[in-house]
Amino acid sequence: MVSISVLIQKAIENQVVSFPTDTLPALAVKPSHSELIFELKQRSYEKPLILMVSSVDEIWQYVKGTPEELIIWQKIAHEYLPGGLTMVLPASSLIPAKMNPLNPNSIGVRVPNCSIAQEILRHTGGMATTSANLSGEEALRDMSAIAQKFPSVHVLDYDNSKNENSGVASTVIKWTGENWQTLRQGKIIIKV
Repeated sequence: MVSISVLIQKAIENQVVSFPTDTLPALAVKPSHSELIFELKQRSYEKPLILMVSSVDEIWQYVKGTPEELIIWQKIAHEYLPGGLTMVLPASSLIPAKMNPLNPNSIGVRVPNCSIAQEILRHTGGMATTSANLSGEEALRDMSAIAQKFPSVHVLDYDNSKNENSGVASTVIKWTGENWQTLRQGKIIIKV
C-alpha cells in the first residue's frame, strides 16, 4: 500500500494503480498501457475499459460528435457528473484502440464524485479504469483486499472507514446517434 504521491508517480510511470471512487475502487492505468489491466484481470476484450477523468470539461477532448450531439451530451454530463454515470460516446483520436479492442471507435467516459480520485486524476490525466477484481469475481471494496489480490498493483493506503464508495457500479448509457440506450443500470436513473 502506498501514499497518494507515490501512487500518482507510479501511474505516471505507466504502472497499474488502485484507488477509491464514488462507486467501486478502481484498477487504473494510463490508456496507452490498457493491456496491463486486461492481463491482470484476465478480462475479455469484449469488455472495454472506462476512461476516468477529473472534471466534466476534460471529457470533450476524448470524444467526437456533431455540435448538436455535443450539446445533448454536455447537458447530461452537467446534470449527472461528477457521479456514478458512464457515457459511451464516439472516441476521438486521443483514445488508444487497446482501451476498447473490439470497438475502438467508442469509449465510456466518467468523472467520479470522489475527492481523492479527482485529485489523483488531476495529476495523472485520464486513466483507463475498471473495478478491482478478477473477471467473473465480485468487485473488491476494501483497499487491503485489493492489495492482497493484486500484489503487483500500487494500492492507495486508504482508511476504508472513510469509504465514500457506494459499492454499486456506475450506470452506463450509450449514445446511439439519435438517443441514449441504457447498457447497465446503477444508482443513477436516466430517462432515455
